Amino acid sequence: MKLFECQNCGQLLYFDNRHCERCDHRLGYLPEATTLSALTEEAGGRWRALAAPEAPLRFCVNADEDACNWLVPADGAEAFCAACRLNRTIPNLGVPENRLLWQRLEDAKHRLVYGLLRLGLPLENKFDNPTGGLAFDFLAGSGASFREGPQAVTGHRQGVITIDIAEADPVARERHRSEMVESYRTLLGHFRHEIGHHYWERLVRNGVWHQAFRELFGDEREDYAAALEGHYAEGPPAGWQNHFVSSYASAHPWEDFAETWAHYLHIVDTLETAQAFGLRIAPAVGRFAPLRMEIGFDPYRQEDFDRLTTAWLPLTAAVNSLNQSMGQPELYPFVLGPTAMGKLRFVHGLMRKGTSS
Repeated sequence: MKLFECQNCGQLLYFDNRHCERCDHRLGYLPEATTLSALTEEAGGRWRALAAPEAPLRFCVNADEDACNWLVPADGAEAFCAACRLNRTIPNLGVPENRLLWQRLEDAKHRLVYGLLRLGLPLENKFDNPTGGLAFDFLAGSGASFREGPQAVTGHRQGVITIDIAEADPVARERHRSEMVESYRTLLGHFRHEIGHHYWERLVRNGVWHQAFRELFGDEREDYAAALEGHYAEGPPAGWQNHFVSSYASAHPWEDFAETWAHYLHIVDTLETAQAFGLRIAPAVGRFAPLRMEIGFDPYRQEDFDRLTTAWLPLTAAVNSLNQSMGQPELYPFVLGPTAMGKLRFVHGLMRKGTSS
């Protein structure tokens, strides 16, 4: 994730800021320019962005609910921004606790869409493209398990990503993370995982990459429901760490791909954040320098997969050590074996192809 700067006073800004903490200018995100801009107000709910003052703008309708800070053209036909137009169903906001959970969901979803737009991946909503588009259903009060599968609430089916809004409750999410013996479970991770299923359908299925996918991930024609039931009942196979990015990835080739896709998005976005802060790794001790790192490239535009991993591994070693110094669990509780790295390389190549198609 980029860092931003207030065009009025030079204050450091973050992606989800609504006002500048120094000069109190209202802020709005310009997705086409991938920048957060200070604004000046005009009549009739119109705004001018200091970063792009040529045309008047207005906020996405969901800004009224403090669920969005993105801007749209003031004279355009769309009331919702590119991220919010992906919504098909939102929870009943008349229920007070639903509003906060939905706002958390929107924060994670907007971060997801930021990354997809940075990568230049095809992104259409189901209103514009009913067949190949994407839609989100945020549902409440299901009481269902936090498991994927044909009967689960959280999951993907033919371009529709359904998420139980209880996923945005950190207490409930941690309880289910523990119950399912997962080392890592986050709201943003859910979005990145489920969008992987969508892009498997968009970029892999019946295309030139399909056979290569089967050779690396396995044959997706394996009974999906039976595979998941087996995983939930018996757990991952022994030695799964040698072949998969997570234990859940071992459940079925579709889940392996979605987990790998999410992991790749974690890598490029975290590297961009580290680059924005000017982080470099240069251990003060040690005769050799395997953990030295400086990010001198845009992770979202990097063609060479090896440059990503050469920066990633030292960064994760450093942040894990920082967490341990605070008595916290490792920020990055993964070990990437050669097979998992090969799958990440596949996703990298697929994304580079998907951005040019």
